[in-house]
Amino acid sequence: MAGFKDIIGQQQIKEHLHNALSTGKVSHAYIINGEKASGKEFIAKIFAQTLQCEQGGTEPCGECRSCKQAVNANQPDIIRVTHEKPGTISVDDIRTQVNNDIAIKPYSSKYKVYIINEAEKMTVQAQNALLKTLEEPPAYAVIILLVSNINALLQTILSRCVVLNMKPVEDDKVRSYLMTELQVPDYKAEVCVAFARGNIGKAKALASSEDFDNVKAEALSLLKYIQDMEIQEIVAAIKKINEYKLEVSDYLDIIAVWYRDVLLFKATGDLNHLIFREEMGTIRKVASRSSYEGIEKVIRALETAKKRLDANVNFDLVMELLMLTIQENG
Repeated sequence: MAGFKDIIGQQQIKEHLHNALSTGKVSHAYIINGEKASGKEFIAKIFAQTLQCEQGGTEPCGECRSCKQAVNANQPDIIRVTHEKPGTISVDDIRTQVNNDIAIKPYSSKYKVYIINEAEKMTVQAQNALLKTLEEPPAYAVIILLVSNINALLQTILSRCVVLNMKPVEDDKVRSYLMTELQVPDYKAEVCVAFARGNIGKAKALASSEDFDNVKAEALSLLKYIQDMEIQEIVAAIKKINEYKLEVSDYLDIIAVWYRDVLLFKATGDLNHLIFREEMGTIRKVASRSSYEGIEKVIRALETAKKRLDANVNFDLVMELLMLTIQENG
């Protein structure tokens, strides 16, 4: 049975919620702010389950009727707000699922807990509708907003909520989790830790993703041979990226970590701290032929490519420009 003990890292958030539960000073509204897949949903789930637990402790007991219902996602007083339109939580979604529902007393529990995932997708009208409820919530209401972009929320919403910010989890904790809980071999755990950058959900997804292994192999193959490739071969390699279900930013991260290794080796000659240690020979070769200035140019070009893709600039064009920069400088 999962509890607060199973949340990896996030000590401040755990302490805050434990304190609220032990003193009974539970806020009417919380915002949990953090990257996608960083564990916000898991924390909200544990907190909601503990609030509704019939034992009334600071951990869910896992035995009572409410806990069992919560685990099976059918606890009637834990409400997950859904939205039909992808990318938008409309004013109707908030009115029907929160505002009109919140006036009805809890069905079987002390609280009524509303979890709004991807709350940054609320339209301004939806946020204003929620604001009315946040201004005068019933005593039993607890609203939890999960966001990846807190700047998308109105200041008036922020001022009425307790804001809890997710922090990156330390690398050694992520590594230990992957190796002990998921039995990931150490060399693979190293790579996943480097890419996850403290995001436990991302580390877990990468560790179990065949796509990630394939994309890594494709990217490294391209980086090894790009100096000798014709433009049409580069274009073909770019087309292949789109076949994988992995996000393009992960592909760009693979290239960024590769050049970080090249830079590190060029500066120190030390192989021990490289992520792609198994590619030692090629890293040595690239480091000797590339200038510091050239490597810096590639790293800047990667950042530019990410920004352009976020701004919906044509994918093929962005990637082509990036690959040509790598060919010239890497």
